[in-house]
Amino acid sequence: MITLNKVVLALLASTALLGIANAQKWTPLKHQPNFQPGSMALLTDGTVLIHEEQDSNPQKWFKLTPDKTGSYINGTITPIASTSSSYGPLFFGSVVLPDGRYIIEGGEYNNGNAAWTNMGAIYDPIKNKWTPVNPPSGWANIGDAQAAIVLGGTYTQVNALNTQQAYFNAKNLTWTNLINTGKSDRFDEEGWTLLPDGTLLTTDALNAPHYEIFNPKTKKWSSPGTVPVRLEDPNSQEIGPMVLRPDGTVFATGGAPAGQPGHTAIYNTKTKTWKAGPDFPKVNGVALACDDAPAALEINGNVLVMTSPPVFNTGAVFFEWNGAKLTKIPGPPQGPNDAAFYGHFVELPTGQLLFTDYSMDIEVFTPKGTFNKAWAPTITSVPTTLTHGQSYTVKGTQFNGMSEGSAYGDDYQSATNYPLVRITNNATKHVFYARTTGYTLGVATGQKPVSAKFSVPKTIETGASTLVVVTNGIPSASKAVTIN
Repeated sequence: MITLNKVVLALLASTALLGIANAQKWTPLKHQPNFQPGSMALLTDGTVLIHEEQDSNPQKWFKLTPDKTGSYINGTITPIASTSSSYGPLFFGSVVLPDGRYIIEGGEYNNGNAAWTNMGAIYDPIKNKWTPVNPPSGWANIGDAQAAIVLGGTYTQVNALNTQQAYFNAKNLTWTNLINTGKSDRFDEEGWTLLPDGTLLTTDALNAPHYEIFNPKTKKWSSPGTVPVRLEDPNSQEIGPMVLRPDGTVFATGGAPAGQPGHTAIYNTKTKTWKAGPDFPKVNGVALACDDAPAALEINGNVLVMTSPPVFNTGAVFFEWNGAKLTKIPGPPQGPNDAAFYGHFVELPTGQLLFTDYSMDIEVFTPKGTFNKAWAPTITSVPTTLTHGQSYTVKGTQFNGMSEGSAYGDDYQSATNYPLVRITNNATKHVFYARTTGYTLGVATGQKPVSAKFSVPKTIETGASTLVVVTNGIPSASKAVTIN
């Protein structure tokens, strides 16, 4: 687990800009925060929640809203409701629920103190209100534990310190404990990846190099075998993120002992087999690894991953994995001051990646290239006349994208495998997001029919417009609609 020193967050305020690759760049927000931003979540109305992760104000949350043209770079950050004074977590479980609310559970730290708390809270963006959530029965801790949406919409949370796991009932805010799941070791430090068949993949941090698969229907874990390389630092058990790519492979990254390079491995979801990937190369003679680190899927199918010298040392270096090789790319301005665990990614509906690292410099990464049209959502049915303030249903396929989007080991979850509805006025070119709910969650669902409800905002401009469904930054073909 991370031992977070207050000094770690006292990052340098200025660093010379790094060189930018052609057609690929980092861009700072025009309106930067006056707090240290960390964890983020993309809500289904297109706004991004941002947590203030500093010891003095860990109860505070903010919202990034894109400007009228849909630009997050030119967007504005405003405060929203805070959690209760008794609950200010750092490193916690988190998901966006299919009803549009956001839930956080546990925390390795609470109000600046190491706690492995079992507290939780759920945020309603319509009411702008946090409501406390009681822990599952018999749970003394949750801590910095994994969370995911399974079975098309069920939130599952675990306890980092043992093998306790539960399903959440979002209607009445209650839990059902899962009994005798067969988990071979404690959940601490492990990361999860949702696979196309609906199961969860994890690589053991304690019982390494074994990996395990969770079947949410049977509520059981199984241990099919071992990973060909060690992905954990055997001393701290720290491990790196795993990201599912559109080709059906999972790129898994490793932590490492001090002075040693992190390994990588590739899991083929079709053949259910592993193979070793390349080690992270040294840069200027320094070994690099992913001891708690963020990674994200770019719209071009590459995986962007953040590394630094193990364990928890500063000097971050960024790489792209294209399925065949690792390529070093320029990082954001604060990169040299960052350890890998400082970083957080979230997928934006613009096809860009939003990045925070506890500094007051939030960056937007614009990847090179574009997406394969076969990865895009498709709309088969949507009303052509829409009235502001009313709700409708859009039907189609592949509303969940090809992947959860981004990953960060055990300490932070920011999956965005859910549909957003974006409406653009033809005359003004102004962009509006219609809050989505009632969708089924998964990844790479192919031609399976899916749907989502969306609420047309009351502030939307009337007249001829275009509508798209966008997931993980990849939009569907547009549909012509008229807003009354």
